[in-house]
Amino acid sequence: MEELDVKGKTILAVCAHPDDLEFGCAGAVAKFANDGASIYYLVITDGSKGLEDHLMLAEDLKKIRHAEQEAAANVLGVKQVFFLDFTDGELINSLEVRKAVVRVIREVKPAIVFSLDPTLVYDEERGFINHPDHRVAGQITLDAIFPFARNSRTFPEFIEEGLPIHHVKTVLLNNFRKANYYVDVTETLSRKIEALACHVSQFDDGPSIKEFVTKMAQRNGEASGFEYAEGFVRIDVN
Repeated sequence: MEELDVKGKTILAVCAHPDDLEFGCAGAVAKFANDGASIYYLVITDGSKGLEDHLMLAEDLKKIRHAEQEAAANVLGVKQVFFLDFTDGELINSLEVRKAVVRVIREVKPAIVFSLDPTLVYDEERGFINHPDHRVAGQITLDAIFPFARNSRTFPEFIEEGLPIHHVKTVLLNNFRKANYYVDVTETLSRKIEALACHVSQFDDGPSIKEFVTKMAQRNGEASGFEYAEGFVRIDVN
């Protein structure tokens, strides 16, 4: 598959929670930013259930996670983070959420969109069950890309606001079990790890997280011929 030319391109990365993108595509985001792309983040939920401390107020945790995501994005060279703040753990593929995502797509006009693969439900080998918000966020993103962001009869008020239809050219989905496209992150893996370390509320064992993401990058590297890599399901949208 032909390597993506990202110089001068706009890229949008869409996820459910703060820290999702750092795990999934932060190495590629940092590389693409280095290569001349303009990167934007879109976080759909508020992250307010991402801590077991039941004494902390949801609004306080939301503010913490916003700040952590902003800090991580700065490490990676992301230009702006959009927060939609739908309730963590309660995400559904509703017209309201799709409309909010379509609005950002039409504002930013990305050529490439990163998101989460909605088909990844579980991984029995790793003992992993994918968070329902991850699956729903991925489906919302795909639905927003096609057909809604490129259909003039969907949300016609956007046209009146000066937000014309937009055709996303390429989608890169995180799956972790399969990939048909790899990005060499050998030079940016350290920045991925640094960005993950910004999410202090989520991780109390930095060395363990570093070991985990390094092993994933090594495994993808073995599949792709790079030292370290991130793998994606790539869809070039007709």
